Order: sequence, then structure tokens, then C-alpha cells
Amino acid sequence: MTAADRARAADWLGRLWARGCRFLGTERAIMGGAMTWVSERNLVAAISNGGGFGVIACGSMNPAQLDAEIAATQALTTKPFGVNLITLHPALMELIDVCTRRHVSHVVLAGALPPAPAVARVKQSGAKLLCFAPALSIVKKLVRMGADAIVIEGMEAGGHIGPVATSVLAQEILPHVNDVPVFVAGGIGHGAAIASYLEMGASGVQLGTRFVCAHESIAHPKFKQAFIRAAARDAVPSVQLDPRFPVIPVRALANDGTRAFMEKQRDVVERFTKGALSQKDAQLEIEHFWVGALRRAVIDGDVASGSVMAGQSVGMVTREQSTKDILDELVAQAVDALDSRTGATHGREGERAAAVRSRAEA
Repeated sequence: MTAADRARAADWLGRLWARGCRFLGTERAIMGGAMTWVSERNLVAAISNGGGFGVIACGSMNPAQLDAEIAATQALTTKPFGVNLITLHPALMELIDVCTRRHVSHVVLAGALPPAPAVARVKQSGAKLLCFAPALSIVKKLVRMGADAIVIEGMEAGGHIGPVATSVLAQEILPHVNDVPVFVAGGIGHGAAIASYLEMGASGVQLGTRFVCAHESIAHPKFKQAFIRAAARDAVPSVQLDPRFPVIPVRALANDGTRAFMEKQRDVVERFTKGALSQKDAQLEIEHFWVGALRRAVIDGDVASGSVMAGQSVGMVTREQSTKDILDELVAQAVDALDSRTGATHGREGERAAAVRSRAEA
């Protein structure tokens, strides 16, 4: 690739994700996934300072804790970043108020369909609202409710997952949604995939697993080493043994804890069958098994029995790098991919199509 070819490919990338960059207020339309215990002030600020868009994972924080985390992040960056709030959090409205007082520019509501009052509270604050959607019908509902952008995340992602692959969601949703930006997530670890989803109509992407081993990530060294050693097939979803006791699938690296969870389910089902447990108590035992397990893995380094949540892109995590280097590498890969699609001439037809799309979205 000549310097001129590379410049043209880089310009093409800029056109493809221009809408996402404008929406986020960033140089690069790459969002950091909100990973509990990992996506805190240091990594979030590093992603934003690197030209991407960091997102604080509120998780189970109370309002005072979130307030402190936002303030600490603002002390590390002047660039835009967002806050991810779980819609089922009992203090959701208070958490939104914290974001408002701290002038957070973007709020992400995740976990379930957001309640209308929460949507209204975010909109009244002046912040931009992003919501997760697992299907086209939900996208349309969320847009009607007031979502300013949508994130679609496939089952290749780490943590809690749905049943549909990212590539299928992208085909189902991207051709039919033009009124708001759509960001694609789940299993993305290489710039070539970023380029592909942008060409399909995405305004940007979200990556989580790829940033776990950033130098700025506070994840325990043993947690990072588990990622570096892992292959894609090692990141597996949790298994439900009995339909009477639903298990929300979580993708994580298989370990002793994974196997112990299977044994726990067998034991609970057996005791329930013998009448030693009520169905409610049995369900609670299963649900409580992983309580604290993610923190044990991320913070304490217990990668044997803790929950090592990871997406299937973990196989592309091969070393520790600075967050800026990760972002630069992803962009370079995307530029290479765009150039290789069309050869040294950069594909005048593709360039014209990108220009038309950029004007239409302006």
C-alpha cells in the first residue's frame, strides 16, 4: 500500500464512521464495552484519551459510588465518555440524577427494556441516550421511546449474552435502521471486522474483551494472563441443566468454577426432586452461586473458581498493550482491510458510495 493509497483508505474509514464520531464526539467511533470492575476510571479515561469513547460500568454501584467514579474519571480526561446503567438497578432514577449533576454527555441503559420514566429523565437531562436491542422490533420500540442510538450485541460477547450471533443481528437490523446511529458489538477483536460492519451500515462498534489487557486496565495480572492464554473456544456460555430453573447465559472462560456450577445445579435439582427444597429456594441457590465471583476473578485474581467473563474475541488478545496502541492497531487494521477490498485504486465506486452516505447522514 502506498502512502496515497493508505490516505485514501483512511479517508474512506473516516467517511464510514463519521456519523458515529459526531454522535459520540470522538475521533474514532469505537466504544469501550462496560465491563463490571474493569471499566472504571483508569480504562475509561484511557479509551477516551486515545480517541475512542470510554464507558463507565456502574453495575451495582450506589449513587455515591457512581458520583465518585464519574468525578475521578473527569479528573483524568476532558474527552467525552458515557455511563452504563443497569435498568433493573433499584436506584436507577437516582443514578440518572447523578449523571445529570456531573454533566455526563451520554447515558447507556442496558439489561432490559428501560422504563419510560427513566428514558424521560435521561432526555430531560440533555444527555444522549443509548440502549441495547436484541431484535429489530425492539430497536423500533426504543427509537419511538426516545433512544438516540442503539447498540446491538451478539452472543459472541462476554458476560450476559443473548441467543443470536452478531453477524445475524447486523443483517437483521442494519439495513432497516437509518433514523439513529447503530453500534455493533460482540466478538469484535480486529479492525477488519470493524470495517465490515461499517460497510454494512453501522455507525460504529463497541469492544470490551480487547481492552481487558490494556496497561491501564486494573484487572489482576492473573486475570490478564488467563485472557492472553485463552483461545476463542475457551469462552463458553453457562449451561442450564433443568428448564424448571432458568439460568441467564453468561459467557466466560471455562474453569473449576464453571464445573462447580454444573455440580451445584445437579445437587439443587436432586434436592428439589426429593422435596428437600422449594422451587423458590432452589432457584435462589442457583442464582446466588456466582455472587461475588466476578470481583474475585478481576480484582483478587481467583481465575480458578471466579467468573472470568470473556468474549470469543479473547483469542485475539495476545499481549498487554497500552489502550492507545490497541486503538491505533484496530484503526490500522481497518484501513488495511478497506484498501485490500478494492486494490490500490481504493475503488472509486466504493468511495462514491461512502460520499453519498456521508451526505445523507449529515
